[in-house]
Amino acid sequence: MMILSYLLILLMIIGALAAVLFENLLNSIISLGLISLIAAALMYILKAPDVAMTEAIIGAGLTTSIFIFTLIKINRGDSQ
Repeated sequence: MMILSYLLILLMIIGALAAVLFENLLNSIISLGLISLIAAALMYILKAPDVAMTEAIIGAGLTTSIFIFTLIKINRGDSQ
């Protein structure tokens, strides 16, 4: 179980670096959403299912949706 935790932490670090290094903002937003999902999986492994569900719903779902919606609205405003 400890190896899985270390693997997920390594994936979170790689995802964070990818989010910073991507040129495309949509790719960065998706990368941040994946980081939240990995954090939710880590919390579930640490026997905190309520916190994991909250992180998955709010961190990965709602926040990612708000960022994507905002990006679409900004891009639509640039073309007008």
